[in-house]
Amino acid sequence: MTDDRVRVGVVGVGSIGRHHTRILAAEPGAELVGLFDTDVDRAARVAGEFGCNVATSLDDLLADTDAVSVAVPTPAHAEVGERCLAGGCDIMIEKPLAVTMEEADRLIAAAERAGKLLQVGHVERYNPAVEALLPRVDNPGFIEIHRLGTFVERSLEVDVIADLMIHDIDIMHALVDAEVTDVRAVGIPVLSNEIDIANVRLELSSGCIVNMTASRVSMNRVRKVRIFQPQAYFSVDYSEQRVACYRLHDDNGGRPSIAGDPVVVDKGEPLVAELRDFVGCVRTRDAVRVDGVAGRRALQTALEIRAALTMPVDS
Repeated sequence: MTDDRVRVGVVGVGSIGRHHTRILAAEPGAELVGLFDTDVDRAARVAGEFGCNVATSLDDLLADTDAVSVAVPTPAHAEVGERCLAGGCDIMIEKPLAVTMEEADRLIAAAERAGKLLQVGHVERYNPAVEALLPRVDNPGFIEIHRLGTFVERSLEVDVIADLMIHDIDIMHALVDAEVTDVRAVGIPVLSNEIDIANVRLELSSGCIVNMTASRVSMNRVRKVRIFQPQAYFSVDYSEQRVACYRLHDDNGGRPSIAGDPVVVDKGEPLVAELRDFVGCVRTRDAVRVDGVAGRRALQTALEIRAALTMPVDS
């Protein structure tokens, strides 16, 4: 570290990695040493945009950094992540953690071996609306989640479950610490070779039922979750960073009534908060909010959904 700043690098500067570069270049607690991407022209463009250096190889980048943000395509997560950890760097790796459970376990073991931090980029954990929601949720019985987006030609090497639904799988596990006991799922490819829209029903060991829909081929962008628990209902808009809460009140033994319970949300960019927290944990050696174990749990549920998925039968 230099001047109490963490020397950071970015590996992979596509659509998501470019934003990592933008944020880390402006982060007061970090010194953006440089970036690396196998697409040399793209690396040069992004480096020129944010005023940083381009490493000639991944090893060269790792030699000059304390920590790296890994935003390469998901199939390369395990290989690149292991190289970064073996090179002595803490890593923040984009979601999903890996393609397979074996790869996820390799990454977790590599981090433990190297004594380095492994943070998984489940950015919705840093959404101010989610941060305001989590301490208010207690033993929910039903959760309904919709994550709909327009088609974008990125992340098409994975299906919509690994691309979009994985966010909500992680939030589900953060809301309810229970095991998945039953999975029912349906989905179809529409504009890519992978599943582009999926609907899932999960039953958890706590008795909670979770319905999730994820689409990357919708006309409008929707990011909402509704949570029902004894005597309370929450409606969350991820995009607007807004939480509505309604609770059942017993008016001195009279007729029960439902009243709003205002929830204050301090809005902000979740990715900024995520990367700032990562940089801070590298400096203090505190535990990261979403570690390899949490990333592994979300991946396991995603793979169970994928295995249970069926295609609608043409009528």
